[in-house]
Amino acid sequence: MKAFGTTVEELATDVVLPAGDGPFAAVLIRTPYDRTRHRAEARGWARRGFATVVQDVRGRFASPGEWRPYGHETADGAAAVRWIRRQPWSDGRLVAVGASYAAHCALVLALDVPEDARPDAVLAAVPALGPAETAREASGVERLLSRAGWWAAHGDRPDSDENALDKALTADPGLLTHLPLTGLPERLGRRLPSWAGLWRHHDRGRLIARAAHAAVPLLAVGGHHDHFTEDTVALWHAWGGPSARLLLGPWGHGLGSTPGPDAGPAHRVNLGDLYVRWTRRALAGELAPGRRGALGLGGADLWLPAGTEGEPRPRTPRLLHGAAFTADPGRPVRSDDLTVPTDGPPDRCLLATPPLPRPLDVVGPVSVHLRATAHTPSADWAARLVALTPEGVAERLAVGIVRREQRTGRETPFTVGLGRLARRLPAGTRLRLEIAGHHFPAHARNPHAGQDPVTAHRLLASRREIDPDSALLSLPVLPSRPTPVDPAEEILR
Repeated sequence: MKAFGTTVEELATDVVLPAGDGPFAAVLIRTPYDRTRHRAEARGWARRGFATVVQDVRGRFASPGEWRPYGHETADGAAAVRWIRRQPWSDGRLVAVGASYAAHCALVLALDVPEDARPDAVLAAVPALGPAETAREASGVERLLSRAGWWAAHGDRPDSDENALDKALTADPGLLTHLPLTGLPERLGRRLPSWAGLWRHHDRGRLIARAAHAAVPLLAVGGHHDHFTEDTVALWHAWGGPSARLLLGPWGHGLGSTPGPDAGPAHRVNLGDLYVRWTRRALAGELAPGRRGALGLGGADLWLPAGTEGEPRPRTPRLLHGAAFTADPGRPVRSDDLTVPTDGPPDRCLLATPPLPRPLDVVGPVSVHLRATAHTPSADWAARLVALTPEGVAERLAVGIVRREQRTGRETPFTVGLGRLARRLPAGTRLRLEIAGHHFPAHARNPHAGQDPVTAHRLLASRREIDPDSALLSLPVLPSRPTPVDPAEEILR
């Protein structure tokens, strides 16, 4: 095995070659998170016969230039691909690999560059597709906490401080409550000129739309507890290449290193080995055409074929309290606390189902339909589904939030999507449904008067009423016990 550093179009690049004379197929990883953190991964690919190229993106760590998130990756990535294919150790075949932001770097090579710079396959894990997708929910509501954490750690700087936001919150627990939100850099004591510009991006879905024209195989990997689950699945659905594979487990953004509370032993997948095996088959043209993959069923320790979805079954939860409540941004319902206050005026509508008489396998998109009234011209409606286990433990299942501009005081029907579940709920589980006006600090607080939540200087309280008889929880339930599959077989066939 041989390793050396170089510059590709002046960007810092490490190359690790397998033993032997070559030439070799190549793996390209372009990252803003420090190429030196990928050295063990690069050696692993090289031991399995792949030349591995890891590059710091422009303006990060050892690469010179200006760091502009999502600004340079198409042109710089194309230059890297062309350089690799000119090397004597390259046989011309190349796979673009990446997770999170690095998945964006890999995907633009398949979707945005001329044919001579395209990879032969793409492996995209927990893809952070673009600024609009990462900054906002599909409904447009701002993802405050995750973006503040990312920008504090990585924004407008050549290196990273992973704990920057945590340290700032320790010093000022109310950091994210200060207005306007565009003033966050000053409160962090940092220059972050790109922070305000982040929220001007509304071009969500560009890469998903281009995915229909893809011409190479895809392996998309994600987690049910990741922010980007919906984007991972949408990418797989839209991919127009010769084959598309999806692996979606009960994991967080770190995949197998961040298992969810519903993960079991069967969900401990050796991702490195699977990636290598898929790459070999993709480059050899041995993958069957079409979409396939595997979906981890949390709480059941098994895998289902990707694309499995249950039949929508409506459930009418019973009102506990709060048919009328006040969404007060001074005391918002918090995203990091499942405790429901029992004193004072209600801050949310609380509903619950009776205990489940039998286990349910809930697989697919969950939604809540309501008829409700807001006494302000703009209102966010956050729906949180919580499992109350027979042992008395509260566990978050799903969250959705929508923003509605409507005539003040008029009752209207609407639906809140809560994302996807793949979960076995044991008999005796009760489902608690909370409808609130905030989900803070995960999401920015709506000012309620129509102003942009990012630039608003003042927040108003909003009176709400919900027709409890209209509340309908739609759960996609498998009609019978599913037949499990082997995830590696589904990915590699």
